[in-house]
Amino acid sequence: MPTTPELAYAYYPGCVARGACKELYWSTGAIAEHLGIRLVELKSASCCGAGAIKEDSELLQDALNARNIALAEEQGLTMLTQCSTCQGVLGRVDEKLKAAPATYRDKVNHILDQDGHHYNSSTDVRHLLWILIEDYGLDNLATRVCRPLTGLNCASFYGCYLLRAQQTRRFDDPHNPESLEKLFKTLGATPVYYGGRTKCCGFPLASYDTQTSFAMAGRNIREAIDAGADCLVTPCPLCHLNLDSRQPEVERVMGQKLDLPVLHMSQLVGLALGIEPRRLGLDRHIVSTGRVLAKLGY
Repeated sequence: MPTTPELAYAYYPGCVARGACKELYWSTGAIAEHLGIRLVELKSASCCGAGAIKEDSELLQDALNARNIALAEEQGLTMLTQCSTCQGVLGRVDEKLKAAPATYRDKVNHILDQDGHHYNSSTDVRHLLWILIEDYGLDNLATRVCRPLTGLNCASFYGCYLLRAQQTRRFDDPHNPESLEKLFKTLGATPVYYGGRTKCCGFPLASYDTQTSFAMAGRNIREAIDAGADCLVTPCPLCHLNLDSRQPEVERVMGQKLDLPVLHMSQLVGLALGIEPRRLGLDRHIVSTGRVLAKLGY
């Protein structure tokens, strides 16, 4: 058995993975267990606000997420996120507070003190993708791949917040990222490059301009299909909602059939590790993942 690093994280699952995308929660837990990564779930954490709260009060968003980060600090652990949006919001608040004048941090902590918490700027906020690449290491991950995804053409969909929200702690090039593509290659899959992989899925518009939101999602899906993708793979459950859960509605707006499976990143990793598809929640998707599984010999 290969030697792998011993890693533990304060796990921030986010709202969507505990609700509409429970398969993300299941698959993240499954791959963490398989890889020997210990997840200490922050069960009293709140929603990050998804960037909407700051429209009314930036102080409220900062205090809300400073509390979430403080919960990780109390565990003495780095915070692990599995949602591009959560990563972007939490990471941006963290870097803002670390650079802010002490008077502003005191103002935020005055709010937190009422709940018995304190932000100390002593930890980091890191997405699962970054952790797999930098902390666990792709070389180590490669040794755990027992069912290579040979012949599977995977198109990435990063999500805006993962690429562009943070300013001082950018893991990848926001215009020409390669982290997901490196992961695909490690798992034995073939990366598919197309224009939409760095664009917005349209989710932020869905509540007030559905037509535009679904048209954005549809163009991205169409581009991936035209580039030869067997599936889209995303590290963001909000993107997954617009690209998979709403794909039938997207098809009506586009006036054409798309039928492209959309996988959570952790599900793709789980398949390469030999974890059973049902345990990864691959039977929960709106667009059937059957063609993906069939191509992999299931």
